[in-house]
Amino acid sequence: QVQLVESGGGLVQPGGSLRLSCAASGILGRFYVMGWYRQAPGKQRELVATMTRGGITDYGDSVKGRFTISRDNVKNTVYLQMNNLKSEDTADYYCDARDPSEYWGQGTQVTVSS
Repeated sequence: QVQLVESGGGLVQPGGSLRLSCAASGILGRFYVMGWYRQAPGKQRELVATMTRGGITDYGDSVKGRFTISRDNVKNTVYLQMNNLKSEDTADYYCDARDPSEYWGQGTQVTVSS
């Protein structure tokens, strides 16, 4: 019943920016944790960023200082502002939420290329 729908992915040049959104539906109340993971072809899924309901954040080392996670608890939506994008950021980005059951979105593709 719970659905997470990502949007905002696309093609961007190195050094550019994108903002991803993940809207949750089918649930009352708020998730304990919402965040983003990514997976590039041939690589393991890795943490991008997460945020608790209370605003505590966690970032993957490769994105610290460049990406910012934010959350609107009223809308049950989580965002990922990605700045200074690099080619190694190219991946499928997945929204994750826990209530504490875990749910995943379908993913949105981000391609960083000139």
